Amino acid sequence: MSIARVAREHGVNSNQVFQWRYEYRKGILGDRTKPAAKLLLVVVEEPEVAHSTRLVTSPSNSSGTIRIDLPGGVSLHVERDTDLALLRAIVEMLRA
Repeated sequence: MSIARVAREHGVNSNQVFQWRYEYRKGILGDRTKPAAKLLLVVVEEPEVAHSTRLVTSPSNSSGTIRIDLPGGVSLHVERDTDLALLRAIVEMLRA
């Protein structure tokens, strides 16, 4: 395959490919006597999140308010007549 064709297929100027070939042959691009770099297996896992949610209620609970302390300093104050669908949506968004 011609250098011009390789350069054109990869969107590179053919003069640059000639230069790289020249430098490779002269050993300028790196030490060719050293073994090539080896690839390592990398596994990315989701970090474990400590679930330290606390439910705090007052002893008499006459106010009808519940405070939920979430990780990261987030607190929810749930009133007696709270829309449960809205509360569920908020909790799901905070868990994400």
